[in-house]
Amino acid sequence: MRGRFSLRFIARYADITEKSGGDMSGKRSIFQNVTFRKLFGAQLIALAGTGLTTIALALLAYEIAGERAGLVLGTALAIKMIAFIFVAPIVGGLIRPQGRKTLLVALDVARAACVLLLPFVTTDWQIYILIFVLNACSAGFTPTFQSIIPQIFEDEEDYTKALSMARLAYDLENLLSPTIAAALLLVVGFDVFFVANAAAFVVSAGLVLSATMPMVVDMQDKAMSAREKIAQGFKIYRKTPRLMGMLAMFLVVAAAGAMVIVNTVVLVRVQFGGGESEVAIAMSAFGLGSLIAALMVPRLVNRLGDQAVMRRGGWLLALMLVLASYVSQFELLLLAWFALGIGYSLVQTPAGRVLRRSANDEDLPKLFAAQFTLSHACWLLAYPAAGWLANVYGFNAAFIIFAIASILAMLLSQQLWQTDDPAEIEHQHDALYHDHLHYHGPHHQHEHEGWEGPEPHRHPHKHEAVRHSHKYVIDGHHTEWPAKTN
Repeated sequence: MRGRFSLRFIARYADITEKSGGDMSGKRSIFQNVTFRKLFGAQLIALAGTGLTTIALALLAYEIAGERAGLVLGTALAIKMIAFIFVAPIVGGLIRPQGRKTLLVALDVARAACVLLLPFVTTDWQIYILIFVLNACSAGFTPTFQSIIPQIFEDEEDYTKALSMARLAYDLENLLSPTIAAALLLVVGFDVFFVANAAAFVVSAGLVLSATMPMVVDMQDKAMSAREKIAQGFKIYRKTPRLMGMLAMFLVVAAAGAMVIVNTVVLVRVQFGGGESEVAIAMSAFGLGSLIAALMVPRLVNRLGDQAVMRRGGWLLALMLVLASYVSQFELLLLAWFALGIGYSLVQTPAGRVLRRSANDEDLPKLFAAQFTLSHACWLLAYPAAGWLANVYGFNAAFIIFAIASILAMLLSQQLWQTDDPAEIEHQHDALYHDHLHYHGPHHQHEHEGWEGPEPHRHPHKHEAVRHSHKYVIDGHHTEWPAKTN
């Protein structure tokens, strides 16, 4: 019921913001796209259940481990990151476009089974195994799901709105989950949360199953080994300057986010003498800033472009980490957390647009999986560093160290992802003789003697040397980023 209410609320808000944006062209709301509406509903309902499970897991850890609950949760968080880092590229590399719906449904069902088993665990190691399996399924689900959305919307503006709504969904759940959980705990035990989450995953699976997936021509070369397919997303990432620049920004996001998530409770309770309600208010300030920024992103990227918006967000994060070291009152902490939330969303929300323009459709699952893995690797570094630095050197020093690291990361980002970053690049193809799978269609047009028809085929042939300009991405025909010419 809550998921349906949230979906109606977000859809209503999306319609209002689109109309208030001065768009008189009569364009339809993104929620009139049936496939997106079903997939977004699946995401939102799954998020609602997961938010309750996160709180229930903390209570379960305390019930099993008592005073060791923090250690158990910390270990579970590390296991979650490990699952994210190692499973996502394997799934993203091996899944074929036509198998994505089946995979998403299977992973939802597997996640439902995992959370149903959680109420029956009695020892730490059982929690760790279930958390690994649960998050391994999420590591396969999330990037695969994300790779479908850009193929639903050909219009860049519509895709931007879809990204903003996805960010809004995450932020709303972060804001509402603690409140809803607190209300429910007055009448039911926390075990019921696991059952509710399992039901949410089953509903999510049903919505995915009923959705019509976009058709993608699978031009994947069957001669590629499994290892090469898994590595393809990282290869695209490593050789595309804008993506390496974006990764440097995600180091800043992880640094700021880790300071908020890891240290808020200690800052509020110890530094400012607040209670549990003040902790919730501080986290809500961060979530509110992120939510507002997500709603601003469609207009901002239309006016300034992806890179400019993300840079502003990254520099805002670095600046606020510096200023946070001087915070001496709870009210000032709320302002700092609100600003960090804004910067957090300004960097993260447009990232899907950057990924979309950096790969062909058939490589998007691999690239989203690589982004999922690399961004979570940043978090795996930032989480323990935030806690250790604050514990050993104090909060002021921790903020300053993270601020310096963030400034260096932003300077590196600007060096890697320079302002001159056109979608189409003029480049030279040298004469090339090769033998690999070809598809003659809208993405690959050239003549071969003795062959007619739309099906993929394989035969040796020679490309003559040519110089031309088009949207440039790393793929089978473009293996290196072209050097800039004067």
